Amino acid sequence: MNPPRDLTGRVAVVTGVSRRAGIGYAVARRLAARGAQLFLTHWVPHDEPQPWGADDLDLVRRGLAAAPRLADRSVDFADPAAGHQTIDAAIAEFGHVDILVANHARSGGDGTLFEIDAATLDGHWAVDARSVLLLTQAFAKQYRPDRGEVTDRGRVIWMTSGQHLGPMRTEIAYGSAKSVLAGMTATVAAELIERGIVLNTVNPGPVDTGFLDPAATDLEPDFIDAVHAAFPRGRAGTPDDPARLIEWLVSDDGRWVVGQVIDSEGGFRRSRF
Repeated sequence: MNPPRDLTGRVAVVTGVSRRAGIGYAVARRLAARGAQLFLTHWVPHDEPQPWGADDLDLVRRGLAAAPRLADRSVDFADPAAGHQTIDAAIAEFGHVDILVANHARSGGDGTLFEIDAATLDGHWAVDARSVLLLTQAFAKQYRPDRGEVTDRGRVIWMTSGQHLGPMRTEIAYGSAKSVLAGMTATVAAELIERGIVLNTVNPGPVDTGFLDPAATDLEPDFIDAVHAAFPRGRAGTPDDPARLIEWLVSDDGRWVVGQVIDSEGGFRRSRF
């Protein structure tokens, strides 16, 4: 069955859509299939030095051809002005924005407590936390409920990484920045709901966005096997696993879930690590 096109006429800003193997791309595909118009951001300079490398943006765009209308922009969210510039650009293109999925994140350049320094902490804070808060602020300031009424049509999705469920060794800077989003979800959601905007945060658990591909990673094969084996289904998450949840949360059916940090991990067993 084809999904209902209940997002027709709505505009979704989805950040971090630069690779067909990524969560942002999977989310964008699902929202497009439900009729949403898309404004996407990407930052290839972040992807190029990663073990999995960058993707062809033309192929990314072609894969999202189901969207009634699509625009994209290269954005470095380390820039403090990037959040407001992104929303301004989306409004200039579409006239309004209804949905924000803040999927972008900085990967790599991290370490243990004894390896990190101030620059590492500041770099992850800027991209993984500060930019999401400012992007959300910009979205909320422009959002206007229909006919001046307080509705619950606006949607914001943040992404976190399960650091509240178990240790994330060697990822002190990333994990601490993402902890800000999980910790502030209830507070920001309480402010946004008064404007008719529903905020929730999704923890997708370990998702294979390329980092578990033996041909495109520097991880040991035994570690990759152990990650897959820690899931009852014998595989790590795929990008479409969290995308299905996000698709539902931003739809009208998800309007009664407010201010939650939702763990969508497929039964991942951390005790094995």
